[in-house]
Amino acid sequence: MYASQFGTMHTILKCRGQERMVSWMPQIAESTGPKYLAIAGALAVDIESGRLKVGDRLPPQRQLARELGVDLTTITRAFNEAHRLGLIEASAGRGSFVRGRPTFARGNTPAAPPMIDLSMNMPPQPAGAKLRERIRDGVAEVLSGPHGLMHLNYQESAGARPDRLAASRWLAARLGPVSIDRLVVAGGAQTALHAVVQILVRPGQTLCVPDVTYPGLKAIAEQLHVRLAPVAMDGEGMLADALAVTCERESPRGIYCVPTIHNPTTATMTESRREAIIRVARRHGIAIIEDDAYGALPRHAPAPIAALAPDLTWHIATLSKCATPALRTAFVATPALADALNLAARIRAASLMAPPLMTALATRWIEDGTLDAITAAIREESAARQAIARRILRGMDLQAHPEGHHLWLTLPDRWRQGDLNRQARQSGLALVPSEAFAVGAAPDAIRVSLGAAENRVELERGLGLLAAVLSQGAGTVSSVV
Repeated sequence: MYASQFGTMHTILKCRGQERMVSWMPQIAESTGPKYLAIAGALAVDIESGRLKVGDRLPPQRQLARELGVDLTTITRAFNEAHRLGLIEASAGRGSFVRGRPTFARGNTPAAPPMIDLSMNMPPQPAGAKLRERIRDGVAEVLSGPHGLMHLNYQESAGARPDRLAASRWLAARLGPVSIDRLVVAGGAQTALHAVVQILVRPGQTLCVPDVTYPGLKAIAEQLHVRLAPVAMDGEGMLADALAVTCERESPRGIYCVPTIHNPTTATMTESRREAIIRVARRHGIAIIEDDAYGALPRHAPAPIAALAPDLTWHIATLSKCATPALRTAFVATPALADALNLAARIRAASLMAPPLMTALATRWIEDGTLDAITAAIREESAARQAIARRILRGMDLQAHPEGHHLWLTLPDRWRQGDLNRQARQSGLALVPSEAFAVGAAPDAIRVSLGAAENRVELERGLGLLAAVLSQGAGTVSSVV
């Protein structure tokens, strides 16, 4: 229990030339996050509510520390956070003051605060990845080659042979040897996933999925009139026993899972869990769709399901999460040659082919080691951003993979995900609530994506805003800017 429940802080107001003392008691007793963020959040709330006015002088930091019963460092961090958020300003020798609101020329209106994107689940783009330069130079080199103009023409719907050879080499590190006859190149994982579901599950039939799952799959199921049967999860992902019960009850045509850094919960299945899922699939004679979007990110990860059961697994590996979504390139390892031909026919009917120029660039990056270098830079940046998130959100209930670029945050009891999403947007934050992922009842949780922020400073600001909002009760915060 914080001393602020009983202590009183004062700020000096100037009114018509006279100073008068008013009390200020931040409501932080129920805060679950770091104390300094709770204090900064309470300050934001009181500024927005009008309790604190522009130009008000805040009490000395030592006085606040004494009355709150915290150490001076906590107050200093709170003031630094408030200053970074633009809530206060300091004047040497005079103290800290609530900042004035911006003024605008007549006829102009204030712009909305820029939105900090914690919603788009994309890889960070650190300077070390050199994406701008590598894309520019790589495309120029592809086109200047002896057969450069080929990459501006139509290609085979399964992918040109050099591209499938490159895919086989890249996948071999995780899957082992894969014949190019079983490989198909697709224009992104979503295109591949749509075609695979269409092959395996007819309208009205059922696909087993984790009870919170990738929204893109939900959209596919809705379009194809496929029923999704939710399967309970734990910290490792889909529960094999729950899957077995669902298969007995629902007679599904397939199982969909993201076994490594699951979207959205970040759960990674152990090898024993993967083998248990495979046993259930074999017992019921159904296929597994392995969405391995994040499989290339961890330096050490269990073998993919496709490496353990290649005869029943459709393995989808995209470059969007380990390099850049701009490539629009994904590789599908199918169970057999006939499946690859079927998949190529579906892709031909829907999108004709993967984009040849971008696929050629991906092939070049695989062959010369550039793709591995980009992935390593993204992995390093993701690890740094996860460390920032652990620091700022310390004490909160979250799941994360140290080399992934999102986390799953279970909300404090006093919050509901719909309330948080509304108030976060008012505060300049874009989040994804759990209802976007839920197949059935939505838990009170949010996915927080760390990659879309332009840099670590912007990410720190966004996570600081999130922590400040979470430290307050629902309905308390109208806006934090």
